[in-house]
Amino acid sequence: MTSLAPAPGRHPLQAEDLRERVDMALREFLALRSAALADIAPECVQVLDRITSMTSAGKRLRPAFLYWGWRGAGGENCPAAVNAAASLELFQAAALIHDDLIDASDLRRGMPAVHKQFESLHTEQGWQGDPAAFGLAGAVLTGDLCLVWTEELFTASGMSAEQLGRARPMFDQMRTELLGGQYLDVLSQVAPQSDPQAMVERALRVVRFKSAKYSVEHPLLIGASAAGADERLLAVYSEFGLALGEAFQLRDDVLGVFGDPGTTGKPAGDDLREGKRTVLVGRTLQHATAAQTATVNRLLGDPGLDETGVETLREIIVGTGALAGIEEMIARSSARAEEALAGAELADGPARDVLTGLVVAATTRVR
Repeated sequence: MTSLAPAPGRHPLQAEDLRERVDMALREFLALRSAALADIAPECVQVLDRITSMTSAGKRLRPAFLYWGWRGAGGENCPAAVNAAASLELFQAAALIHDDLIDASDLRRGMPAVHKQFESLHTEQGWQGDPAAFGLAGAVLTGDLCLVWTEELFTASGMSAEQLGRARPMFDQMRTELLGGQYLDVLSQVAPQSDPQAMVERALRVVRFKSAKYSVEHPLLIGASAAGADERLLAVYSEFGLALGEAFQLRDDVLGVFGDPGTTGKPAGDDLREGKRTVLVGRTLQHATAAQTATVNRLLGDPGLDETGVETLREIIVGTGALAGIEEMIARSSARAEEALAGAELADGPARDVLTGLVVAATTRVR
């Protein structure tokens, strides 16, 4: 058995060697599925290569919350829990592949996005037709296959039928709510609210359903439900997960504007070019002058926005106090998460220390 607590100074994601075990579970699953694709045609391995690349990186936060939700509810340190946790990385890969396609993002984690990889493959091979159309088709199908394989790995994780049955409602709810939140996000860009307060309220709803629930609350509840948690612990996990999930996404919004491309793996100010109506943008417009508002409306969503334009918007965001306000929101949400966890009755073991550590890891990250 691995150690029951993270070593001093060790990152909480490394407790019980979880990251390495999730990586191994993904590699083993994809190795098994590769034969099915190769039997169709050798060329289908091109799809597998993209999925392997997408799932070989990432912070593994969602698997960590599922696994430690399970452990905190009394679940054993076992391969079945790790496999179930690993299935969320396939779901995350699908979400990222489709998200990059929707947002027309060229980069992901410092590498070409999947649709750009397929587009380049078309060009390199000198195939007929439009490379961009092929890139779109390849990315859609690759993301869809990740969704299919999410279900397969979760179902074949090794958890008992009873455990899977307890977790299934939340597993299904997670997938529905993420896609609903994604649609609301898309809608916010094409039909933005004219009133800044309404924009903030809609953006917070996107945060709740596209990220907070999916990134933290749902994984915790899936793991805890599988382990047989009572309603009191599920309620605490929900409170903890929503607060931390909000802080996690607000940090992501800040990084989308102020993050270092060398660390985030995406171009500086990419969220500004995409015209994302985030809480950060809404709060900026709440406190902007008429001239600042006109500048934001002119530059936000311009796909050709250059570094000068990005810096102009950054200065307005800072000058209106919006950035400082978001940092305060992150701090308050993090504190609510810690308070909720402090009152939780968790099973003996390292779960409390790891989950507390994940609060810091999720909200102070730089990528």
